[in-house]
Amino acid sequence: MKSRAFYAKSATAGALAALMLALTACSGGGGSSTNSPSQDPEQTGQTAEGGKQGGKFDLWLGWTTTVNNDSMVQKYWRENEPFVDVQVESTQGDAATALNLKLNTGGFEDAALFGRNDVINTSMIRSGTIQPLEQYFDMPDKYPGLASIPKQYLDAMKDKDGHIWSIPTWFDQNPEDPWPGWASLGWFVREDVLEKAGMKKEDLATIEGVEQYLKAASQQTDASGNKLIPLGFLSDANDENVILNTFGVSTSGGGVVPVEKKGDDYEFIYDNPQYKEAYKWMNKMYNEGLIDKEAITDKKERYKEKNQSGRMAMNVGGFFNMDAHLWEVLNGPTAPAWYYQTVPYPKVAGVDKVGINTIINPNPGDDVYISKNTKNLDAILKFFDYALSPKPEMQQEINEGPAGTFWDWVDKPLGKWHYIDENYTALHDSGDAAKKASTTPELYAASSYSNEWYPWWNYEATDTVAGRQKTIDFTNAISKMGAIRVAEPYDLVKSEPGSLWEKYSPELENVRKEYKAKLMMAKDDKAFEAAWSEFQSALEKRAHWSELKDEWHALLSKQYPGA
Repeated sequence: MKSRAFYAKSATAGALAALMLALTACSGGGGSSTNSPSQDPEQTGQTAEGGKQGGKFDLWLGWTTTVNNDSMVQKYWRENEPFVDVQVESTQGDAATALNLKLNTGGFEDAALFGRNDVINTSMIRSGTIQPLEQYFDMPDKYPGLASIPKQYLDAMKDKDGHIWSIPTWFDQNPEDPWPGWASLGWFVREDVLEKAGMKKEDLATIEGVEQYLKAASQQTDASGNKLIPLGFLSDANDENVILNTFGVSTSGGGVVPVEKKGDDYEFIYDNPQYKEAYKWMNKMYNEGLIDKEAITDKKERYKEKNQSGRMAMNVGGFFNMDAHLWEVLNGPTAPAWYYQTVPYPKVAGVDKVGINTIINPNPGDDVYISKNTKNLDAILKFFDYALSPKPEMQQEINEGPAGTFWDWVDKPLGKWHYIDENYTALHDSGDAAKKASTTPELYAASSYSNEWYPWWNYEATDTVAGRQKTIDFTNAISKMGAIRVAEPYDLVKSEPGSLWEKYSPELENVRKEYKAKLMMAKDDKAFEAAWSEFQSALEKRAHWSELKDEWHALLSKQYPGA
């Protein structure tokens, strides 16, 4: 769930989503701007309408971005709600290095917004330069936005003395009904190829039906007369994990290893007997010529080329790896990508439910730390109280200003929206980082989000090109296919300094990558069984698998007592 970049540099939904899944804000320069309207000492506050006296503070961001402190949205904040002058400074280079340097030279001036990270949190607290904030979350009359933060988030942040050292941000307003994110992992079929095979989507409801389709598709040719590739995926991005999910194996977790609870115990990914069955199926398909022979070695650009030229009859994995741009530029059946359609995970005999490939973590993704020496505490609290107002559209409002300024609703609140300021739109969508920075500092990370309304699934401009809607339809459909769930404590177990997980995780990953290729490409059943035996041995001898599992249980008890 964690995302850093939210808004896009292009109008396409795929580009927007790609930026959303990144961990850093849009690139291009960094540092504070010299064209701020409030650099003079006498301009420490802005007098707003109604005689309200605004405040000013410096906000240090834990990522690199282009800064223009005279942006249209910041000017709105100074002159209107929340009547605060927010002066942004971005990080140059590595965030951890920049943080250590700043803390060792007296700390930051007012407030710092960083992606949630245990190392950063510990460094902040140990530095002695920040102040505890727990009292401000219990003042609903003065700070209703801060008081609205779900209690479970705040309780988890308390130290042994009851102190809370940051304001949590970028969390789900409704942790019981969280936003599913840009779900993208699934099965995709070319409907034109399916039709030529004399089949319907319903015929792909079982793994046997998929096999039947792949065999039929292998007899068809593309526009150049080349035989179609029945099933393709980008193994370099672990797309074959969706096949593991189909066989009931969970492949995702926010912690050190994918785990599923089984009664009173836990089942680790490589111990699930269906892991072997999934690779046995892949090996069978590979040897029958129904899986792309280059699936293991292809890189993303080559894989995209095959999809663009119409070589693939079916894909499994992430549709952004396929290249969503292929269909997002289309208004009709003018290219093979137009015919892509997602289908439910096919049923496998003996598998009651598909494995999990996406963990929704509604917990805060960012933290705001406040210097104990700040002279602008009221302005900081006022701004973040505003930014954390529990409105479904608040992430849009903090990023683009409130409705009626630079954008507005097309018909009704929480429906479609569009930009209404031509100058703002031209600069915002110019593709030039400096011009975009003149419109907004993109501080959505200072806010929160809600499943009730998501901006880029309701952007009116999406309607102008039919292909853009396909991406939204895909992600909405995939989010309901059973491979996504909310994070549990056991999903979030982390490695610790000096732990076995820190020592052996790289080798565990090496073993996984090495043997996924050997298992898939084994020449026959005997070779497959030999590869499987070698895999089990390598897990123990090279990756210390049993020891890692024992330590995992200890870490779970330590990090999540009572879980």
